[in-house]
Amino acid sequence: MNFDFRTFFKGMAMGAADVVPGVSGGTIAFISGIYDQLLESIRRINPNLIGVWRQQGLSGAWQHINGTFLVTLLSGILTSILTLARVITYLLEHHPVPLWSFFFGLILISLVHIGRSIKGHGIGTLVAALAGFGFAYFITVSNPLALEASYLNFLLGGMVAICAMILPGISGSFILLLLGLYGPVLAAVKGLDLTVIAIFATGCALGLLTFSHLLSFLLRRFHGLTLAFLCGLMLGTLEKIWPWKEVLSWRTNSSGERVPLLEQAISPGHYEALNGVSAQVPLALVCALAGIGLVWGLERFAARA
Repeated sequence: MNFDFRTFFKGMAMGAADVVPGVSGGTIAFISGIYDQLLESIRRINPNLIGVWRQQGLSGAWQHINGTFLVTLLSGILTSILTLARVITYLLEHHPVPLWSFFFGLILISLVHIGRSIKGHGIGTLVAALAGFGFAYFITVSNPLALEASYLNFLLGGMVAICAMILPGISGSFILLLLGLYGPVLAAVKGLDLTVIAIFATGCALGLLTFSHLLSFLLRRFHGLTLAFLCGLMLGTLEKIWPWKEVLSWRTNSSGERVPLLEQAISPGHYEALNGVSAQVPLALVCALAGIGLVWGLERFAARA
């Protein structure tokens, strides 16, 4: 089994995105050119695999599901989550404007990238995009729940969040935030609580094996409409990623800390007047351009891969 460092680093980029509420690892998979390959590989993990194993042996079954690709990508995702969870948490707490600006630029240029992939435009494409925008907007303005941090909820949360994680534009971390499970899951990762991690991972595996079949089918049969819907999703989540926000209400996380619950986007000037601190507009622009440059680099890298 040859280790592909390019796939590993793409997995690390996906993992880093998935840690941040509002940013999707699926977006990174799409712009790095591995989205279709990822869905097709996951889709092939089904009961038919037993027949392939009996006829072609373990090696044939491994090749059928593109096992080397999946393991390499998953290794990158897990490595990123385990190593960057603390860094991302620190940046979200102490340097939110530059971090959100970076991801805002990344999502904005990713929207353009995916939009260019749509072949043909019409009423159906517009309706699909509006439906995606409406769904994303509803998700982003919904009042978060406060589910108990139980093993069952970790399992169910993993099933729901993983579906969002492989959708460009919808963040699995944000879904966990809406469910009230983001803090407990991140705390489990940072504290290496293997029981919670294993249960959550099991939920992710169950959700991934079921949802990937539906998404793969939609991309094969309704490619343009599906991409238009995904573009709408990404456009609808931009408000959530806007760097300057006003906190409307607060919540207490699993560590007993007071953290934002509901927020709304505001102008940089309003942000400065409200908080009495600099809006860091020049730095925000630099970080946004860095996000745009990263996507541009990934596009060129994927084109040569």
